[in-house]
Amino acid sequence: MSQLKSVQEKLRLVRVLRLLKKTYTYEELSKITGLPITVLNRYVRGKVLPSADRTQKLLELLLPYINVEEEVRKRVKFDERGFFDNMPVLSDTALMSLIAEDVAARYMEENVDKVLTAATDGIALGVHIAKELNVDLVYAKKKKEVGVEKFYEVSYVPSASGSVTTLYLPQWALRKGENVLIVDDVIRSGETQRALLEMCGQAGAKPVGMFFLISVGDVIDRLKEEYSIPVESLIRLE
Repeated sequence: MSQLKSVQEKLRLVRVLRLLKKTYTYEELSKITGLPITVLNRYVRGKVLPSADRTQKLLELLLPYINVEEEVRKRVKFDERGFFDNMPVLSDTALMSLIAEDVAARYMEENVDKVLTAATDGIALGVHIAKELNVDLVYAKKKKEVGVEKFYEVSYVPSASGSVTTLYLPQWALRKGENVLIVDDVIRSGETQRALLEMCGQAGAKPVGMFFLISVGDVIDRLKEEYSIPVESLIRLE
């Protein structure tokens, strides 16, 4: 294992411990790992990193205790009208990193060149996934930025409103032949995502998949049929 990979695995263990610490006490983690509470505390705070050998043993021991889907479901908050808030998920960097690791592993063989999303809510997820894939994140906005001369531009009418929405993406952001993974935190109707797919078409880029933290209804099934590419979500809400 390279020195860089070894450090990455150690930092991964720190994220795992920090996530578990939100559910388990130090006493419980000590019983699971067989390590003193003082040692675990140093690992969680990042004061000390374990050896490479201990890191691998602890990851093998602790990862079965984490179910990222269940962790996301626990953090999504609903109000009395049924609307939900997923900010507790997006703000949990340890959880987001573990989700991104899983997504990156699924698409590693697709040779992704860019991760594409729409501003603003999809950016947090996009950053984590792009980092794991070691590629750039690009995102479409609802306004043109000063200083950019040429844009890919797609207009559509969201079903929840009676007005036209236009997304803009600088033309330098996508190139012909690039493999693109489209991500977002939530997908409800699929209209924004169809606009991103159209941008890929304008650029001559190839969408190789779509991933969402949360999907509502059967929208991902419809997108699979329409575009014949992998479309996945971590959890589905009816």
